[in-house]
This record gives sequence, structure tokens and C-alpha cells, in this order.
Amino acid sequence: MRYVLAVAETSNFTRAAEQCLVVQSALSHQIARLERELGAKLFDRTSRRVRLTPAGEAFLPAARQALDAAERARAEVAAAAGEIRGRLAIGAISTVAAVDLPAVLKQFHLRHREVRISLRTSPSEELIERVRQGALDVAFLGLPLGVRPQGVRGCELARGDLVAVVAPDHPLADKEDVDLHRLAEETFVDFPAGTAGRAHSDAAFAAAGVQREVAFEVTVADFMARLIRQGLAIGMLPAAFASELLDLPIIRLRDAPARIEHLIWSRFQPSPAAAAFLSALGISASSAGG
Repeated sequence: MRYVLAVAETSNFTRAAEQCLVVQSALSHQIARLERELGAKLFDRTSRRVRLTPAGEAFLPAARQALDAAERARAEVAAAAGEIRGRLAIGAISTVAAVDLPAVLKQFHLRHREVRISLRTSPSEELIERVRQGALDVAFLGLPLGVRPQGVRGCELARGDLVAVVAPDHPLADKEDVDLHRLAEETFVDFPAGTAGRAHSDAAFAAAGVQREVAFEVTVADFMARLIRQGLAIGMLPAAFASELLDLPIIRLRDAPARIEHLIWSRFQPSPAAAAFLSALGISASSAGG
């Protein structure tokens, strides 16, 4: 099953064999043996590409679950002997500011070197779904007030307002505060429509009864800041995150929308690595709400 996953991920038998640290002939032989046992081909092979067959597409989710369960079983045995190991899959929005995530990961790695850490950034709604599905162990979110992640356990980390961020030479750069009616005259960069990150600002302008032009839609806050620096647009970002952009003026909003940063994890018993990570943050997985 590991070989099948590797081929599916790389679309190449040679690269999959290198990833699995085996010779290609052994990998091909084991996959062919599995296909005979299943009575179906898992891959369509040509001289140029390797693609999953419909049977392979159906096999893949169950294979992932089986391998995850086997790894979880090994991690539980190790934890019973006092050793934390296994994988820790973390998700985060690009504007996470309630914790210094790189610093937290460094400290966790130094303490638990046998844990394989992975990190991916995505919109909050996608992270919630991936935690529900078990693809991520924990995730850091940013949601509007009154919105709670469903189908997961979690806790609130911090609350804060959004602020306007402009280029150093922007006419508003020397203003201490401004209202949304004035900002609506500007061209904006923001997260894609329909995402939780965009919902904060859209709701605020709707409540103020004004419309704005969002000419640039991006998924990463750092790229948003680069567009702002060039004077192409202004943006609205969480105050705690915007304060780290030392070269860009920050303007308080008189009718500022607020957001809450959450940390979430599965409703089911977390893995030893996930439980250790939550503990490192001072959080008990069993005591937080869902």
C-alpha cells in the first residue's frame, strides 16, 4: 500500500521507488502482486505517464486510512513506553498571529525528534474539513465573530480587529484612523471571495452600506503585502499580523471588523504526537469544547 501511495503521489515508478528506498523492480513486483490479489489494475502505464485507474482511485482512500491506522498503532505502543513518535500534520492560515508558530514548532521538534512534522497553509474552511477527515491533526484558524468551527474540537486563542494596511507613500499613510466609507474609495487586495478570511471585510463593508472594488484576490498574506508595497492596492489584515509588516503603515478603523483565532483538532482521541503538541501549547485535548 505504501508503494501504491508513492506511485500515486509521484506519477512515476522510478521516483516512487527512490522515495520508498527500494529498487524499481521490487516496487513494480509488489504492486503487480497486489493487483493480482485485488483482481484489478490500479494504474494505467504508458511510456510517458502513470495514472490511477478507477479501481486505483477507489483503493487509495482506504489504503491511506489503513496506513494511518498502522502508524497510529505503532505510535500508541511507543507512547505507552514513554516515547512520542509518529506524524504531526498541522494546518494554518497564512495570517496566524496568536502564537509564533515557527518558534513553537522548533521547540516541539527539539523535544520530540522522533515526530515527523508537516505544515500546510490553507483557508480556514479547508483546514476545518481536513481536520474532520483526519488529514490534519491540528489547525490554526481565523474566523469572524459568531462563527464556530463545526465537527471538531477546539479552543479560542485570541481576538483582534482588522486594520487597514497601505503603501508608505499612500495619501492615507499618515492617518491615525479612518472609516469604511473612506476606504471604499480605494482599490483592494483581499483573500478570494467565499473564504473565511474574506468574510470579515465583506461583512463589515456590507454593514456600513458601502461597496468596494477588490481587484486582486490572493491566498497568501505575504503576497498581499507585496502588492500593497507597490501601491497597487490597500488591504485589511488582522492587527496582530499587520504589526509584523514593519515597513507598511497601519491605520485603525473606526468601525473595525473583528476576528477570532481558533486552534482545532479532531473530535476523536488525538494521536500521541497531537496530544503532546496541544500540551506544549498549554491545552488539554480532553477539556476543550467542541
